[in-house]
Amino acid sequence: MATERRRSQDDEANPNESRKLDSRIRTLKPSATLMINERSNALLARGRTIYKLGLGQSPFPVPECVVDELRKNAVQKDYLPVTGLETLRRTYAEYLRYDLGLSVGSDNVSVGPGSKELLFHCQLAYDCEVLLPNPSWVSYEPQAQIAGRRVVWLPTHRSDRWVLNPTLVEQHCQQDPQTPRLLILNYPSNPTGCSHTADQLRALANVLRKYGVLVVSDEIYGLVNYKGDHVSISQFYPEGTIVSSGLSKWCGAGGWRIGLWAFPDTLSWLRDAMAVIASETFTSVSAPIQYAAVRAYQRDCPQIKQYIKQSRRVLNYLGQWVAEELRTAGIDVEGPDGGFYLFPDFGSRRESLSKKGISSSIDLCERILDETGVAMLPGTDFGIQANELYLRLAFVDFDGREALKQACYIPEAATIRDAAVKEFLLLTTPQVTAGIRKLCEWITKF
Repeated sequence: MATERRRSQDDEANPNESRKLDSRIRTLKPSATLMINERSNALLARGRTIYKLGLGQSPFPVPECVVDELRKNAVQKDYLPVTGLETLRRTYAEYLRYDLGLSVGSDNVSVGPGSKELLFHCQLAYDCEVLLPNPSWVSYEPQAQIAGRRVVWLPTHRSDRWVLNPTLVEQHCQQDPQTPRLLILNYPSNPTGCSHTADQLRALANVLRKYGVLVVSDEIYGLVNYKGDHVSISQFYPEGTIVSSGLSKWCGAGGWRIGLWAFPDTLSWLRDAMAVIASETFTSVSAPIQYAAVRAYQRDCPQIKQYIKQSRRVLNYLGQWVAEELRTAGIDVEGPDGGFYLFPDFGSRRESLSKKGISSSIDLCERILDETGVAMLPGTDFGIQANELYLRLAFVDFDGREALKQACYIPEAATIRDAAVKEFLLLTTPQVTAGIRKLCEWITKF
């Protein structure tokens, strides 16, 4: 890609400069999700029609009641405690008790400038082996590399809806039961959109407890589980689970950069170590943002409840519609349980694609962007082997404000087979629907 070419040219021009970089940094590339967004914007600026299905940014506006709180608290200028505003930590702890049935005190909550930063601090603080389901979000492995941690990929499969099999975890842990380990588990998943059931989480928790594996349960998409029945693994393994969340996905506030982690009492040593790192790095999260976030987690707020309800409906309709369109075009894909993503498999067209010089997910991603304007990410960015023809598709290129407004007029029992829903999607998500049709037209030629 263009970024790699520039890096290569820079290295040739300054052959000794890159050697000054730490060996853990030298081979890293910029985050794939951010780079595809920058590339898409550059192509748009040149006049190309681009369907931005690469970056997984919430299409919805921040709820107005939360924005109002930010306006009111713009005057807040003082440094706040390293672990976060007490009122926010207390409100978030109450939300966890109400929504997930977790018994967490405010002292067990830490606030950071995005859950991503807190995850990095965790890997810096905990000397461990990092276990990742394959596929996983693009930044988990690079963070572990920067922190000097060994990464072990644990395969999952589309035939199992990408659920992590406890037997695989046990087989790995049995090889060296004493090794400290950290599993990072994201559900609903980025990149697959699939989640875990309560029974699946319970079975996994039993194995993790047996071997003392700690879990960062990345539940950033938990509130956009379409049925509203998200279950946390912390209910089955409370003593070894850290629950990670924030405002970026369900609340549309990715640019506000605020994440919240909830620790059990048994992991206070890790919480305290991360607070020390935070005190020497980001110090504290922006004060106005923290005060505004209190409002977001006040679950008795009717506006927040309606916002979450309609967000789920819009994403569910659109995700199911996209999945059906892809399947009709002969592309294998699992329908999403939540979030913004699908992980389609173009392997059924492997032979035909190969004849056109497309033999990897990177080739496939490039050709689709060049020939249709549909921007996605290759499966390799999520840990999948290059010769497996998986791409990640983020169905978020639409006006979320208008979609939320129009969703209120759709009958509660409506499905994607109803004319009202199809009309709604064509009206409010034209970029996504047009992009998917372009993609399907392109693949059916092979």
